[in-house]
Amino acid sequence: MDRWAGKVAVVTGASAGIGAAIAESLVEAGVQVVGLARRLERLEALAASLKGTPGKLYPRQCDVRKEEELLDAFMWVKAELGGVDILVNNAGIGKHKKIIEDDVDSFRSILEVNVLAMAIGIREAVASMKSRDVEGYIVNINSVAGHVIPSGYPSSIYAPSKHAVTALTETVRMELAADPRNKIKITSISPGFVKTDIMQSAGLPDADKFFESMPHLDVKDVVNAVSYVLGTRNIVQVTELIIRRTGQLI
Repeated sequence: MDRWAGKVAVVTGASAGIGAAIAESLVEAGVQVVGLARRLERLEALAASLKGTPGKLYPRQCDVRKEEELLDAFMWVKAELGGVDILVNNAGIGKHKKIIEDDVDSFRSILEVNVLAMAIGIREAVASMKSRDVEGYIVNINSVAGHVIPSGYPSSIYAPSKHAVTALTETVRMELAADPRNKIKITSISPGFVKTDIMQSAGLPDADKFFESMPHLDVKDVVNAVSYVLGTRNIVQVTELIIRRTGQLI
């Protein structure tokens, strides 16, 4: 991780849960982190709590569903910090509803956050990295639902969107690998159930009780996975990292 000290990272969905924990870890490692999220007050509170650490968190309000706001964020990073060296695509949403009973607005929101915003972020990050001819790293926070279809509870098109993330990551990896001068790596990290507020946000009744009965990971386990892939040698490409809690069946 030492080689990333002083570099610039963009983390989406950085106001809570996995995104906040990743942003905190990077700042503590000396990285200049631009945290993107809709809830600016939470980002500002996190930034205040990290004062005195080797790096710095720059809070920036951004709804990744809105292309203009996402592009403005990357323009700000270029103008104020020179460009992005690490992109962590963490923002993601789901809904506790069957596909056959859900509505198009829900479908659209899930795709806009989980897939389209990720693709736009990758495009902008790669352009920044290539224009400066620097080493770069893109981490896509995926899910085991991007490899298997969980049964037993509905989640609308969450699993299809995460399967798209798996395909998106591999497609970009192949595009980058085709360039013999490429210095950019991309990894999909697919955790199993992680105790965050995503279940509550998705509308799952008794979300706390869900985690009481279901083997699950802590956000720190995902943070450790991110630190691991960022710490690999230049010639090492971790393409997919699936992590589950021992005892998880899915």
